[in-house]
Amino acid sequence: YNQKGKEAGTIALPEAIFGLPWNADLVYQVVNSLRSSARDPIAHTKTRGEVRGGGRKPWQQKGLGKARHGSIRSPIWVGGGVTHGPRKDKNYDRKVNKQAKLKALNVILSKKFRDNEILFLQGLTLENPKTKEAKAVVFDLAKIKGFEKLATKPKNAAVIAMNEKGTNVMKGFGNFGNISIEEYRNVNPLMALNCKYLIIAGAEKIFAGVKAEAKVEAKVKTEKPVSAKSSTDKPVEVKATTVKKPTTAKKTTARK
Repeated sequence: YNQKGKEAGTIALPEAIFGLPWNADLVYQVVNSLRSSARDPIAHTKTRGEVRGGGRKPWQQKGLGKARHGSIRSPIWVGGGVTHGPRKDKNYDRKVNKQAKLKALNVILSKKFRDNEILFLQGLTLENPKTKEAKAVVFDLAKIKGFEKLATKPKNAAVIAMNEKGTNVMKGFGNFGNISIEEYRNVNPLMALNCKYLIIAGAEKIFAGVKAEAKVEAKVKTEKPVSAKSSTDKPVEVKATTVKKPTTAKKTTARK
């Protein structure tokens, strides 16, 4: 489609990105790890050593008939420290492997593609950085069958993934709270799941690099066995020559 919501042709998509089956376990692990890494704890309590005061012993150890205490900032005192309370210095980061993160994103894209929630555009440009022009583009795209909620969903309506972000497009869509703009290389599984629709602008340029990488990998794979065969041929010939000589010598001497 073009940015006016009219059909503009077809595009060949890589099966490694848009043809994968659903893998719930992988998506669950990756998304939970990303959410945990993005967590910024705010709740924080002080221990008895961090609360101000309490350096003097409140009363003598023996002789008064009272319970013994060493500080008025003990956790059992009012105004004292907190035991086992939340701490903001806790680290919630989780490591996510690059291959697992990439495959989880491809699995989500495949699911959205089957559910008709991905829209491919030839390109997206605005003459002026005006919200009025961006709003017209959104309403034109909302006329496409299956994308009617693009203009009515109040939150997380769509993510526009572009090959390169333009200044006019960024400023034009900056006032929309339900639409975000990112470069395609920065789209992660959590971002793809949070939005209802994914609009990919300039899909031909984005996936042209994916096809080129696939060709390079295919060439490398075909070159490896050739070098392996050539390396294995040499020791076989050497073994054949070395084995024949001692065996004939042993046989002749033993029989005679």
